Amino acid sequence: MKRQKFYLGALAVAAFSITACSNDDDVKPEPKPTIVSTTAVNVNADAANTGKFTLFSFADNKVIANADSATTKWDIGFRATTIIINGGTSGPGSAQAQVLTGVYNELTAAPEAGYAADGATKAITGWYNYNMTTHIISPVTGKFFVLKTATGKYAKVEVTSYYKDAPASPTQTSESRYYHFRYVYQADGTRNFK
Repeated sequence: MKRQKFYLGALAVAAFSITACSNDDDVKPEPKPTIVSTTAVNVNADAANTGKFTLFSFADNKVIANADSATTKWDIGFRATTIIINGGTSGPGSAQAQVLTGVYNELTAAPEAGYAADGATKAITGWYNYNMTTHIISPVTGKFFVLKTATGKYAKVEVTSYYKDAPASPTQTSESRYYHFRYVYQADGTRNFK
């Protein structure tokens, strides 16, 4: 009789243990979105005049240390009004870019062709106007660029300001070399931006 009670007790404990370990209670992590739409603010583009580029990663939405300039950890770099990409003569990656004219929000897919890597001429040029009288740098309305990043992902980028805290009407006393830009980053490698 004692053996029977022991076996029944052991069976009850085993049954309880199995139901307590059910997969229904497992917490599944939130899936990481493949399309990220955000704004980068006050990205310092060598305001101290050190001659170095400020490197930025779209995947991580952050500035990357200059010590990592020989890696594919960064996608785009800024120094004053010069913009580089991680490819060609500017970096070890295979990044390519093109400047487009149009309405940023209406571009729902990256173009299939038309990209270039940095060479003697940078792939990203013509994005700003310089006013000789006021010495103000203003992003050209309707100009934005699309990148195929060093890791084969796509991003579309529009510079919205070149001044710290993005004043609506910058003046000669506004602190320059602080990029504000909005971007959409497609992390799954497709050209889709929507």
